Amino acid sequence: MTIGTLLFTWLRGEAVGTDAYGNRYYRSKKAASPRAERRWVLYKGEPEASKVPPQWHAWLHRTVDTVPSGNEPTRPWQKPHEPNLTGTAQAYRPPGHVFKGGQRAKATGDYEPWRPV
Repeated sequence: MTIGTLLFTWLRGEAVGTDAYGNRYYRSKKAASPRAERRWVLYKGEPEASKVPPQWHAWLHRTVDTVPSGNEPTRPWQKPHEPNLTGTAQAYRPPGHVFKGGQRAKATGDYEPWRPV
């Protein structure tokens, strides 16, 4: 965060909550109307938008008006939120990737390329 964002947050921001990653969420103290209310996040560590969990993303973008409590029910098929790991050592690398040895399994022979007639 910049010094300007920090000062704006201290002067005009009201803390509404934090998420499991330590990101802090704010809204403006005074707003002329509910639509004029500003909402923002101060990231813990590197500022990366993919670190915002879905519940907080919905609140930031006014999809929902209630502040997430962290106790929202989840569906059995939902996985825990993960930030985008592209460009990090934890990024997904498929079999045959250069960083995984560069060897991949041979084609099975069921592929037939298109040939013009």
